[in-house]
Amino acid sequence: MFEASLYAARRRALMESVKTGCILLPGNDFVGMNYQANAFPFRQDGSFLYFVGLNEPAHCLWLDCESGKEMLCGPSLGLEHTIWSGAAPSLQELAARAGLESTWTMAELADACHEAQRQGRAVHYLPSYQGDGVLRLCRLLGAAPETVEAGASYTLIRAVVALRSVKSDEEVGEIRHALALSAEMYAELMAVCAPGAAEIELYGRLQGLILARGSREAFPMILSRRGEVLHNHTRDQILRDGDLLLVDSGVCSPLGYVSDITRTVPVGGKFSARQKQIYEIVLGALAEGTACMAPGVPFVECHMAAAMTVARGLTDVGLMRGDPAEAVAAGAHALFFPHGLGHMLGLDPHDMESLGEDFVGYDDNFRRSTQFGLSGLRMGRRLQPGFVMTVEPGIYFIPALIDLWRKEGRLAQFINYDALDSYREFGGIRVEDNVLVTETGVEVLSVSIPKTVDDVCAAMRRAF
Repeated sequence: MFEASLYAARRRALMESVKTGCILLPGNDFVGMNYQANAFPFRQDGSFLYFVGLNEPAHCLWLDCESGKEMLCGPSLGLEHTIWSGAAPSLQELAARAGLESTWTMAELADACHEAQRQGRAVHYLPSYQGDGVLRLCRLLGAAPETVEAGASYTLIRAVVALRSVKSDEEVGEIRHALALSAEMYAELMAVCAPGAAEIELYGRLQGLILARGSREAFPMILSRRGEVLHNHTRDQILRDGDLLLVDSGVCSPLGYVSDITRTVPVGGKFSARQKQIYEIVLGALAEGTACMAPGVPFVECHMAAAMTVARGLTDVGLMRGDPAEAVAAGAHALFFPHGLGHMLGLDPHDMESLGEDFVGYDDNFRRSTQFGLSGLRMGRRLQPGFVMTVEPGIYFIPALIDLWRKEGRLAQFINYDALDSYREFGGIRVEDNVLVTETGVEVLSVSIPKTVDDVCAAMRRAF
């Protein structure tokens, strides 16, 4: 944990922002794998971690914005817990770690919720992304699931987003810690990515390294020679000489902050001329999108700059045609780049996505586009110092999407469909960095992980 005073300051800032009513902030509980006592690995809720710092399950935070009262609420663990799981700190000990002076049982918390409702006071809570979390709110608030799911507080969501978006030096330090392990993991990947290897074998090796370092995955790793499937988790292929292997992964720091890095590497250690051509376009889009980033710049402009680089590059190689600016305005590049440039990073890989992407990435001045591709941009609003962003352009050749657009004749003035026939088995390329917005520009936090053609190939040659 950070110092208890930091969590106390965050809670004060939250109450000052919400102003009236009470705040109910549940942490996560264990989720049963096939019965309740056989649980999936525990992962604490990001907002609970941010304001309390405790990684124990089944606790809640109660804040009274008007009186300033703060309560840690949780179960009383008895002898049975000690027998099966070992001794646990008392509720009072946990509260002290988080800088909280008072505690309630869960029954007392339920009474407080009902009393606040009886008095007509607002009980602010965030959206729940786990079914058990919804049911816990139902019990505490005496409401049906439909009512609970519709009743999340926009006031609280906006206050949490405002606080969690700007990362302190301590938080950035945790992200750097996660990235150091990611760098080690990608070095291992480049050392073992050879023809004949099974995807699941490589995944097992990388997962073993992560676990051996006392960490865990921030999200299920994407490791696939079929990189055109954006979130491909099958891991059932055998690598062949000449394949491209796309790996998108993240790990957790000791305090729960995460990395999120993608690299695409040539199986066997050498890009073909065609692969290098497309890879360099993606690298150019990454460089251009990153160069545009600075305080006050709308991230949508960074996305559009990367999209222009993709369109120009694909026009140069004959896969697109016409004026690249007109092609991007029409959305033609999205046939190859159908997602957004990036998203916030912090205690979650898609930081705070459970609160609603539009609350995190958009505001009154920047609304989400409905255009295909651009509609997938998770973050459009102006950047601020302290934001940590992923920047992850890609180029993909998705046969089903190409066939659909070709059948409809969609944007044929910008797309050379005939030239795409020989790219149907190409796959996809994505390259992703983690970038901190500073007072004067940006810092690429993942700079130590090889990404240029020469650096990737050199790293792989050293292994072979």
